[in-house]
Amino acid sequence: MKSVALLLIMALAQSVSAFSTIKPVVARSSLVSSPVSSSTSLNVADLDTVALVAGQENYGFAVVALGEALWSFGQAPSFSNAKVFIPAVIAAGVLGAVSGPMITSGDSSSVALGLEIATGVTVLLGASYLARLLAPFSPSPKEITFLGLFFAVAGFIAFSQNLVVDGFVTLPNLPSIPLPQIPLGLGEDIDTSYGL
Repeated sequence: MKSVALLLIMALAQSVSAFSTIKPVVARSSLVSSPVSSSTSLNVADLDTVALVAGQENYGFAVVALGEALWSFGQAPSFSNAKVFIPAVIAAGVLGAVSGPMITSGDSSSVALGLEIATGVTVLLGASYLARLLAPFSPSPKEITFLGLFFAVAGFIAFSQNLVVDGFVTLPNLPSIPLPQIPLGLGEDIDTSYGL
């Protein structure tokens, strides 16, 4: 059992390093304008780097999902506890076979769709973990399920950040609201001659 725990810890550590990658700073002059299927034109910073980093995050999250299911099942192996594999296998399949190749393709619109799919998978898998945490009875300890939820939230943040920061999705701008001006006395009325 200790070897399984050590293997899982090593896999989680590798996945954590995929979530904490450092993105390079890109000068404004090196931004590439790529048309997407919509009428907007997105500025995408170094698409190869984005594809590499997001691809690592994507495949790392698939490994974490399967690792959590294996650990939970290993703690209480039974036919009734095998249900923990259902969301993990579906999520890993979608992440590995659908969004992973799209993200690593290098095509701007394909990378964007792959990131959107991966973001959706993190939300659904996170909901699965939350449902397992809120269940009154669990055959296996809930600590690893909470860790899975933690990684699902981290995955959501990473994928949605890639969508927004790298220019695949533009958020709407709020209209400027005129705010009232409040006069803040700057000390013009203060008598500074007292005591002289």
